[in-house]
Amino acid sequence: MGIIGHNSGAAQPGYMWAYLVRRFERLVENLAITGPQLQDGTRAQAGVRRTLNQHYWGVDSETANSRLTGSWGKQLRVRPPRDIDVLFTLPWEVYHRFEARSGNRQSQLLQEVRNVLAADYPQTTLRGDGQVIVVQFTTAPVEVVPAFAFENGQFWICDTNGGGTYRLSDPSAELAALGVSDMANSGATRRLVRILKQWQRHCDVPIKSFQLEQVAIEFLRQWIYSRDLFWIDWMIRDYFAYLLSRENGLLVMPGTFTQVALGNAWASKARTAHAAADRAFYLERNNLDGLAGLEWQSIFGTMIPVYVTQP
Repeated sequence: MGIIGHNSGAAQPGYMWAYLVRRFERLVENLAITGPQLQDGTRAQAGVRRTLNQHYWGVDSETANSRLTGSWGKQLRVRPPRDIDVLFTLPWEVYHRFEARSGNRQSQLLQEVRNVLAADYPQTTLRGDGQVIVVQFTTAPVEVVPAFAFENGQFWICDTNGGGTYRLSDPSAELAALGVSDMANSGATRRLVRILKQWQRHCDVPIKSFQLEQVAIEFLRQWIYSRDLFWIDWMIRDYFAYLLSRENGLLVMPGTFTQVALGNAWASKARTAHAAADRAFYLERNNLDGLAGLEWQSIFGTMIPVYVTQP
């Protein structure tokens, strides 16, 4: 399963691959969130941050002691919006207060933060994994990660599993790694990740978004072909080949150098997507608009059009 690219002497816009760029321009446009969705999401996360700031820091601020992470912090949002991740920094006094207790301290801490938010937002719950507090909103849920900040920019975040512990996180390093890759690849990294998130959602792929992102950074570091949208079919196909080559591998997270297992629960769907992308390439090359569109729709759903021009 090799990593290959277009024959640069054969692929000419208007001759072969005549519909490819317009098809993926439509996909990228369809994945962009709307103005009202952006406004609603911004309002929701700002209110949550203000509630926590008022309680824990005694300040009326929508931004202090907190930051957006995940897709909203990394500019990887897709439509319809998913969760809005907020990392909220608690005073160290709170850490020491809970450390004086017995039992699963992290679980107790999360429950306290949930109760603080529930006073203003009754629809607040703990996520199933017990690591995130979820505030439900119409546009997208706000998922709060309570944290304790170190001077080097890293954080401890709660993990209630195994009796409770803290995990090290470095959102600044993750954002920087993404930014460096995106700049080096003329914006292709973020575009590719957004497209892959649509595959993840449409095909219900059991892989985390941050794993897709980290693999994309690795993949583009060694991919030798053009980042132009005209090559997007090959980029997507070769990404799936690269992802499959990392089956049961480990990711090393920026900043903390924590190793994260990729597993292989996603592998069968990646193989299916790789095969469909391979078929779509030959159909696009021969300008078989509708047939190519159907193959892409098997990967990305109706966000990508079957026909770029009506038959």
